[in-house]
Amino acid sequence: MDDHSLITRFVEALWLEENLAENSRAAYRRDLEQAARMLSGGSEPIESRSLLDADGDALNRLLGRRLTDGASPRSVGRMRSAIRRFYAWASREGLIDGNPAADLPAPRLPRALPNDMSEAEVEALLLAPDTGTPLGLRDRAMLETLYATGLRVSELVGLTLSEISLSHGVARVSGKGGRERLVPIGDEAVDWLTTYLAQARGQILDRRQSHAVFVTERGTPLTRQAFWYRIKHHARAAGLRQLPSPHTLRHAFATHLLNHGADLRALQMLLGHADLSTTQIYTHVATARLKSLHAEHHPRG
Repeated sequence: MDDHSLITRFVEALWLEENLAENSRAAYRRDLEQAARMLSGGSEPIESRSLLDADGDALNRLLGRRLTDGASPRSVGRMRSAIRRFYAWASREGLIDGNPAADLPAPRLPRALPNDMSEAEVEALLLAPDTGTPLGLRDRAMLETLYATGLRVSELVGLTLSEISLSHGVARVSGKGGRERLVPIGDEAVDWLTTYLAQARGQILDRRQSHAVFVTERGTPLTRQAFWYRIKHHARAAGLRQLPSPHTLRHAFATHLLNHGADLRALQMLLGHADLSTTQIYTHVATARLKSLHAEHHPRG
């Protein structure tokens, strides 16, 4: 079996066994196909062999080559994770004896803190869309919902009408790995969603049918890339110093909740994190923000 077919079989196994999201499966495929090319192709292959023939030394050299070629430690770490999972699967399937990736060293990763966004900056962004137009009303409802819930952008654009209950003020969200959670929407976002659904969504669809909450003039759900573009457009209109991404608003949601006394375990459930350690990074952001406020306003700061 050639490397491409082998990788396809592995990615299908991720979907069948773990219901891994499409974006995650695509990332595994890209990293493994690049690893396969580096092992056997190009002008300077690591080894003239296939994935199943590679040993631990070849895989270690492969990751080292990625670093010397200028890849970030985070990218190399992601490839290492894909390689380790692939060979663990290949070993379980009896395709290889042993696991050559079991002892691959991890690249040293800098601790990345989310970009901070003040409450005033969020407010300016939320006020930027022209709510006198159907698309502006849609954008305002999306921004309010994103900041009120902390959803991932894929979760936000994937919301359907059956997954939101405005009367109860909650959304049923299917997150990573197919894990479902109920997320409170909040009164302000509920008001904007109600107005958008009553006044703008039908105009945008123009008699087309769609189950998506947030739609385009073509009658299709708004894409992640299109929403990112809309955020940048409104950020420029608001005069923000940095152009935020949808993920920046998710960070702002988490940080501002912590700054106002939210419990870390509750925040973990709201964000849909499987591991509390993933949520704990926001405590560093909140602490940094509080230190900055202390230094600015305390007489002995």
